[in-house]
Amino acid sequence: MAKPTFHPSIEGAQHGPKGLEKFLAFAKKSGAAGAQPSNYMMEVEGSDGTKFKPAKKIREAFDKHHLHIDGISSHCPFWVHTSAWSGTKSGHPFIHGPNQAKSPKELEKFYEDYLLRLMDLSAELNVKVMPMFWGVAFGWELASGYPWGFWAGPGFDLLKEGKERFANKTKRLREHANQLGIYLAHEIHPGTAAMCAEDFGMLVEICDGDKCLAVNADPSHCWEGEDWEKRFSHPAVRDRVVACHVKNFTIHHGVPVRKMESNWKQRAMQFTDLATGDLNMTRYAELLINIGYPKRYCQAMHSATAPLIVEAESNYRDGDATSAEGIGFVRDHLCFPVAAGSFEDAMGA
Repeated sequence: MAKPTFHPSIEGAQHGPKGLEKFLAFAKKSGAAGAQPSNYMMEVEGSDGTKFKPAKKIREAFDKHHLHIDGISSHCPFWVHTSAWSGTKSGHPFIHGPNQAKSPKELEKFYEDYLLRLMDLSAELNVKVMPMFWGVAFGWELASGYPWGFWAGPGFDLLKEGKERFANKTKRLREHANQLGIYLAHEIHPGTAAMCAEDFGMLVEICDGDKCLAVNADPSHCWEGEDWEKRFSHPAVRDRVVACHVKNFTIHHGVPVRKMESNWKQRAMQFTDLATGDLNMTRYAELLINIGYPKRYCQAMHSATAPLIVEAESNYRDGDATSAEGIGFVRDHLCFPVAAGSFEDAMGA
């Protein structure tokens, strides 16, 4: 019988208050075979990001719960690093307490050093896939998209400046990732340096095809003109998908997607449990197989199976219940044995 290609796993960012030990216990109890802790779970408690736990202790925690370590979720510090220059306050929930008053340049320096150390830890753990996303390196004007299109004029070209800014600000991080054989898997996402497949292709182009620039597929961020099938099968993206999240969403029709609304329950786009959102998650898993994600992940991580990492969120259901149900959904519906050939092969035999 064919073996499953995937195993159920879970993203740790939404479970930060648990800490590493309680998060892994929760993942195991919920039926996960692996887990993707957040960068904050890797830190020594009370160190405010200045110290990470020894790799040996982290391995022991995963071994204790019989779980694969499926990457280190590093979205927050990467986003802060590439967004700090803009002076935004929206990254402050991710910034360690003592750094709240730092200048943009000081923040950028701290989080560059932080990420270099995090990559060293990742390499020591033999984790070669780092899901993350780059920040608003091109500025908020470009991040807003059409119709605010005044991006060039007398004495300025925001797109050109953004290209230079991204290449320069990420140079040291990319060099270190390449030295360690780590893939920096950008989650194509509104409000980041690449919000669609073509944006990501541009990042690769301006960085001369840099091998470490990879993609973390997440279909729940495809809700403005580019659906998940088009995004992740795009020539600029498909061969660079080395990580994934399994997440669903719904769009409430008639509500403006760009409405300035702080209450998630009033927004047009809302994340949901896996089973009742607008996406067919089985089709998504099939696409991941078709574009070669499992093979690339298993080669990079020397793993027998690739994780389908649950990041189920809901505005109405309890967070732990949503995550646990998501793990069960992935285990029962998406970790299927993959066909070795066509169903037509046996016809007429």
